[in-house]
Amino acid sequence: MNTVVHYFKIWLASARYSVVRTMMFRFDFILWSTVELLWMAVNLLLVTVLYNHTDSIAGWSKYEMMLLVATAMLIQRFLMGFFWSSLFEMARNIRSGHFDFFLAQPGNIMFMASTRKLDLDSVMNSFVAMGVVIYSAMQLHLHPQPLDIFIYVLMIGCGVLIHYSAMLTVVSLGFWITNAQGLESSYFSMFEFSRLPRAAIKGVARILFVWALPVVVVSNVPAETLLHGFNPLHTAWLLGVTVFWFGLAKTVFNRGLRRYSSASS
Repeated sequence: MNTVVHYFKIWLASARYSVVRTMMFRFDFILWSTVELLWMAVNLLLVTVLYNHTDSIAGWSKYEMMLLVATAMLIQRFLMGFFWSSLFEMARNIRSGHFDFFLAQPGNIMFMASTRKLDLDSVMNSFVAMGVVIYSAMQLHLHPQPLDIFIYVLMIGCGVLIHYSAMLTVVSLGFWITNAQGLESSYFSMFEFSRLPRAAIKGVARILFVWALPVVVVSNVPAETLLHGFNPLHTAWLLGVTVFWFGLAKTVFNRGLRRYSSASS
């Protein structure tokens, strides 16, 4: 328990620094917050336009689809807000040798390197995504039980952790290869699939994006929990996938760390 409190205090100090630094460049914060907000609005507008021409897509009605899209955006905003900048910077630090800074810190290296920065604009826009989830649930006249809400929140956390683990695995390849930037960008583009219903993915794409890389299920399972109630099988499956990806990320990172050549070597 003391260890958890200790690391929470470290994260809190880093978050406080990030907020202070962000407020030093307020226009930049407002600009990127607006850009993200417009991007979210375009995605929701696309759903509205599509459902002006059809009543159902892969068995999902308009507000069910809006709930799914908002869930995907919520996971993405959390990932971008709490981890993205740190992971992106970590890849550059490995290449430049500046990763030595984290080796000298008295704490878990993976934690220190991947949670150092907080993107306030993404964190703020996560509340917008939450609002869309609530609005969609109201339009669908959903009355989820406390257990369903708890499972939904838990599955959102699993989704964030799965994406974090996959990104960390990709970034950790920088210990072996010269530049993993192309891989980072490619993984980011896969977020587009997280806003699609699982039933709409067919053939090879289903094997790749539903089973091999769970970019679809991380948003579908939480949304289906609110829509249809707690499903023990789906919940256990996503928890198992989370454990697998986090274990893989930790293994790849630790193995890569042993290969790291510091700036002084």
